[in-house]
Amino acid sequence: MSTVTKTLYETDFVEWADHTAELLRQGKFGEVDLEHLVEEVEGLSGSDRSAVSSQLYRMLKHLVKQQIQPERRGKSWIASIEDAQFRAKYIVRQSPSLRRFAEGELEWIWQQAVRGALAETGLKMQKNTLGIPEKCPWSIEQLLEADPDTLCWE
Repeated sequence: MSTVTKTLYETDFVEWADHTAELLRQGKFGEVDLEHLVEEVEGLSGSDRSAVSSQLYRMLKHLVKQQIQPERRGKSWIASIEDAQFRAKYIVRQSPSLRRFAEGELEWIWQQAVRGALAETGLKMQKNTLGIPEKCPWSIEQLLEADPDTLCWE
């Protein structure tokens, strides 16, 4: 790999990416900045993992808020749940292996969503009296496919 290629990565990412693509097209593999290319490829999957986690977090947080404050259930919470479900489902549809990732992260995301919901509603101190399940009451399949109106833990 040339010093120019490595320097390009540090000074102009877009030019580096274009240059790397051209080197690959031409079969000049010895000139490719392999170290940074590997980093970038790994980063691609990381952003999809982050996106599906973020959507599941948003969905679960609003589902928890609906359960602990049913009187405040409104159009914005419902819309947020439906939007998060659609986005998570779309991401998983594009990369089915993310379903396994989401299943593995579900309990951690659930714990974070419960914490977020309690903080947003100001009900942290009442956590033990709200009947919030310790473990996520829904599977990834249910979260991605079920009608959000049917997702209740009671």
